[in-house]
Formats: sequence, C-alpha cells, structure tokens
Amino acid sequence: MSELSQVQADMRRGYRSGGPGILASSIAWLCAGLVTLHVSPERGMWALFIGGVLIHPVSVLICKLLGSTGAHSKDNPLGSLAWASTIWLIFSLPLAYGVALYRIEWFFPAMLLIIGGRYLVFASLFGMRLYWALGLSLAVAAYLLSRTAASPVVSALVGAGIEALFAVGVLVGHGRWARANNSFKPKPLRGSA
Repeated sequence: MSELSQVQADMRRGYRSGGPGILASSIAWLCAGLVTLHVSPERGMWALFIGGVLIHPVSVLICKLLGSTGAHSKDNPLGSLAWASTIWLIFSLPLAYGVALYRIEWFFPAMLLIIGGRYLVFASLFGMRLYWALGLSLAVAAYLLSRTAASPVVSALVGAGIEALFAVGVLVGHGRWARANNSFKPKPLRGSA
C-alpha cells in the first residue's frame, strides 16, 4: 500500500469516508429550504450559513454514533488539505452573498457551485472517485437551477436531495470498504493488555 493510500485510509476510517459530513450538509440544506419556504429566502440564506458552521461538529457526532472517531491521525498530511479547502470555502462565501444581493434566486445555485468545488478536493482526501460525481452533480444542478430561474426553495431542496442520496451511497460504500479492509476490528483500549 502506498503512503498516499495509507493516509487516505486513515481519513476514511476516521470520518466514515466522509458520509456523515455529506449527511450533515444535507440536513443544513434541508433546514435552509424549510426556512426559505416558511419565512423568506433571505432567512433561508442565513440558515444555510449557520447550518454550514454546524456541519463539522454534527458530522463528528454522527461518526461517533456510528463507531468512528470523527478525526484523523495528527500526523496525517491530508489534514492540512482538508483545512485549506475549508478556508477556501469560507473565502468564497462573500461571493455567494454578493450574488444574493443582486438576485436572491442565485444564492443557492452559487452555494451549490462552491460546495461542489470543495467536494472535488474530497476525492483526493478520501481517494474516492464518487466525490467527483458529487461535485459535478452539484455543479450541473447549479447551472440548471440558475438557467431555469428556479425558486430559492427548489434550489435549496435540490441541494439537500443530491447530498442525501450521495450520503447514503458513501455510507454504504464505506461499510463495504471497511469490511474488505478489516476496519471493523475492535481496537484495544489504552492501558488494556
């Protein structure tokens, strides 16, 4: 196994191949869609921003509930790539906000593009081509939603739906990968013989 494969395997074990993160993101999109539907697109936008801040802690909680650590090894060099992609996403948020000031219907498609771009990085973090499909699916959806002038509610719910489908796919795929790589073997606790 190459060094890259080893550090990718560490990421996959710690974060269940990223499935809980996609699920947490899908929940944030769903909440934003519901707020948009019942309150306003502007409040839905803020719901997505706030939900986005909660994605990592919620995904770590889901990881732990499913038996993973929700963390990677401290010496894993891919950790800095994950952090850099998070910073890139944060730097991109003012662009989506600016688009919303011009035309609110473009906010959620802009966010789909930004988040889709970040998922392309996850293909390298986890060594999974499925993240290319997820990133490109979000980008295509963003394009189609903006071209058809879809309402903000529809755009947010499409984002939630795409991520929910991929979350299930990644979690199922992770189970297969873990069984094939003996990743379900219980690890001895510290101090036990």
